[in-house]
Amino acid sequence: MNLIQILGMEWCDPRMTPEIESIQSIVSTIILAIQIAIPVLLIIFGMLDLGKAVVASKEDEIKKGQQLFIKRLISAALVFFVIFIVKVLVNLVASGSSNEIWSCADRFISGAANSKASKQ
Repeated sequence: MNLIQILGMEWCDPRMTPEIESIQSIVSTIILAIQIAIPVLLIIFGMLDLGKAVVASKEDEIKKGQQLFIKRLISAALVFFVIFIVKVLVNLVASGSSNEIWSCADRFISGAANSKASKQ
């Protein structure tokens, strides 16, 4: 028995306790909050950085602000797409497999309401 099977038995037991369901719900809510907060924070910080650079009226400051905004844009895109790719991969594996562990991972990532396993 490997570690994944042990974790699967404890966290994905069909007779799941309310505490484990609440942990699954919290994890999926945090993932959703990250996906919403990153673009919003990117817009806010980008406006602040570029606004400060324009008010300074210096070409150097404007270029530094643009470079900082591009770095933040790339970082935000990486975080957003990593979460998206993990969700897609887990959903693909969970839908093509009858393995309960993948369905459990799907519940943690996509939430219990969105999970295919919870609808059955």
